[in-house]
Amino acid sequence: MRVDVILEYLPLYLKAALLSAGIGLSSIVLAILIGMIASMILYYRIPFLKCIISFYVEVSRNTPLMIQLFFIYYGLPKIGIATSPLVCGIVGLSFLGGGYMCESIRGGLESISESQVESAMALGMNKKQTMRYVILPQALRASLSGLVANMIFMLKETSVLSAVSLMDLMFTAKDLIGLYYKTTEALFLLVVFYLLILTPVILLGHLAERRLTYGKMGV
Repeated sequence: MRVDVILEYLPLYLKAALLSAGIGLSSIVLAILIGMIASMILYYRIPFLKCIISFYVEVSRNTPLMIQLFFIYYGLPKIGIATSPLVCGIVGLSFLGGGYMCESIRGGLESISESQVESAMALGMNKKQTMRYVILPQALRASLSGLVANMIFMLKETSVLSAVSLMDLMFTAKDLIGLYYKTTEALFLLVVFYLLILTPVILLGHLAERRLTYGKMGV
């Protein structure tokens, strides 16, 4: 392993890492929003919409991200909906992550006993207040581990985005290996930069879980 080669490649990997992290974090925010809305529809069993969300969850979770990206990037232009690689990456990753986030949040919502809901209603709370003050805080705490795991999963899945010509970390590594055959250095930097992206998320997730477990959130 040559140190000079690693130093030469560093700027390229840094640029690619910022792109991968930006897409990953943007997709996580959108996926949580999608998951929250979808889980509420499933929890309240809203007619018709429940069927659509159930179908969406099954499709998003049971098809590979690469197939989803190919459909968005190569399939949708056939009906006049063209996207850039960046938009395709964010939409595809959000579509995938939304299904996982939905199931994690829904599991948390379903874990709240009916007696708590009935008690809140007996105290004069309406459905909106019951959800905001009683159900949702406990549900998010119960589903936190799953949400963090999904975030990590989504950040790792950014490695697939090179399939639509995004200059992410994986694309950069494969490009450099193909051009200069410095496989060891290229893969070493790939691992290092993915660890740099994932480690803060893992640590923050553990910290949040510990604070919620001991009732210290917000202290």
